Amino acid sequence: MIILTTENVDPQTIRFIPRSVDFNSVKITDEQTNITVTIDLYTFLAGDYLSSLTAIFELKENHFYTIEIKNNSEVIFRDKIFCTNQSTSSFSVNNAQYTSNNTTNTFIVYE
Repeated sequence: MIILTTENVDPQTIRFIPRSVDFNSVKITDEQTNITVTIDLYTFLAGDYLSSLTAIFELKENHFYTIEIKNNSEVIFRDKIFCTNQSTSSFSVNNAQYTSNNTTNTFIVYE
């Protein structure tokens, strides 16, 4: 899964392992709204093993996306994107939403 952010207005880079280095379309589909957007302005750098795609992505926070990179009708790369503005090192699904349940229950453990 690829993690991108909405805070960055600069181009963001996706690194991936493609099936081939030739492609002619990049499409991103929002899984909540089912709207597909074609990315026209991008920079592609093909390496021996790992390739990178740099583009400006217009994403919504906390949405999942599917990215497809195609060469005509052949899919050369497909993956999921999650858009979040939280740092990836401290990412939590329950960001500021979880509250602990305090109870006065006591229990005894017999060994």
